[in-house]
Amino acid sequence: MPDTPTPARYRWKFIAAVLATLLAAVLALRWWSGPQVVAQTLQRRDLVQSVVASGRVETAHRVEIGAQITATVVRVPVSEGQVVKAGDVLIELESAEQRAIARQAQSALAQAQTRLRQLNEVQVPVAEQALRQAQASFDNASSMLRRQQELFGKGFIGEAALDDSRQAFELADAQRQSANKQLATLRAGGGEHEFTVASVAQARAAAEAAHARAGYALIRAPLAGTLIGRSVEVGDVVQAGKVLMTLSPAGPTQLVAEIDERNLRLLALGQPALASADAYPQQRFGAKLVYINPAINAQTGAVQVKLDVAALPLALTQDMTVSIDIDVAHRQGALLLPVGALSESAGPEAVDGSVLRIEGGRAMRRPVRLGLRSGGWAEVLEGLSVGDRVVAAPATVAPGSRVRAVAPAALP
Repeated sequence: MPDTPTPARYRWKFIAAVLATLLAAVLALRWWSGPQVVAQTLQRRDLVQSVVASGRVETAHRVEIGAQITATVVRVPVSEGQVVKAGDVLIELESAEQRAIARQAQSALAQAQTRLRQLNEVQVPVAEQALRQAQASFDNASSMLRRQQELFGKGFIGEAALDDSRQAFELADAQRQSANKQLATLRAGGGEHEFTVASVAQARAAAEAAHARAGYALIRAPLAGTLIGRSVEVGDVVQAGKVLMTLSPAGPTQLVAEIDERNLRLLALGQPALASADAYPQQRFGAKLVYINPAINAQTGAVQVKLDVAALPLALTQDMTVSIDIDVAHRQGALLLPVGALSESAGPEAVDGSVLRIEGGRAMRRPVRLGLRSGGWAEVLEGLSVGDRVVAAPATVAPGSRVRAVAPAALP
């Protein structure tokens, strides 16, 4: 006789049927609602657009130090990396020959000065005395000639006596003129005096040049700074003009970087920046854009820029590599969209694109107008509003399909 179903067995069959129906309904609902997608909710935040570049640390200029004479190095009292003051001796050269030349030039100057004093103190007084004597002789001959002329007119003397008086007068006059010219050339402004003065000046210049050349044996720091290069040792014979040391002057430090010419339109003098050395990435410091080269490097397509650093970290040294973020634009309360959510973008310079906005459970394509871009985010000018949700990875979703938005990413 067959088993008769009990009420308990009917109850379990009913429950199983209900559960199967619910499961089928849930699966059908999920299928109808579409796959899960990560969505990004748009919010307003401040956005800073920056131009990133790699550069190096350097002072405003460098000083290359070399010898001005050919000589042997006898002492190098400084070492590379040492901080020096203006006037410190950097290199000492053999100077015996130069000192001898300087003494010889000084002796020649003393002789020229002696000749000038002799001219002023001896020759000029002698010439003045000679002129006075010649003047007296001339006055005497002139008086004698007048008396002889009177006697000749009265018939007391003959023509020969008058001619003797006339010749004596002419000789005295010639001697007077000669003495006057001699004195004139010896006095200030005269030829002999000017020649002697010029000889003194020439001797003085030669002595100064000789002393200067002797001074070239001590090569001193022209200004305070740090020695960042040295290519000389004791015993080397150095040539005039050869660079022996490189000095980095103390003073303002700059960062020099090459910026892609495509970013030139974004740059402006005075823009702030943050930089850090590649060796010390955690030590960030401020800088300011102060120079933009007007020329573009034809080979690299880059423009050189320089930034002033107000307070350089102690760890930074000359020629150290640094990373620089130049703030070129700033938007307060910008509506931000992840760049990855754009499904139609023509690259970094594009200003237009489209997104998949979730509307009523569907991913609908919507065009957007974009502004600034920085750090993976773009400013939305038109097409979206605060609170809109967009598909974070639009390449995986067909426009118009049903989707279920989950885990909207939050802005950092």
